[in-house]
Amino acid sequence: MIHLTWRDRETIKKLKCVHTDARKYLVNQALTTGKIYDVKNETEEFYYIIDNTGKVGGFYKEYFQEV
Repeated sequence: MIHLTWRDRETIKKLKCVHTDARKYLVNQALTTGKIYDVKNETEEFYYIIDNTGKVGGFYKEYFQEV
């Protein structure tokens, strides 16, 4: 149940959102282009960040670039 402590974990790295043009999902409500986010966890396909809603969310890596 690692997901219960992600919010309190140390930040792994910082990422900048480069776009919110999603094919399938609405991400423009949770992400802002140009904003820098703290990464709390990472998998092969997703970054888990604290998004604009204040919660930890998983997003495809294609929306970000490393700062």
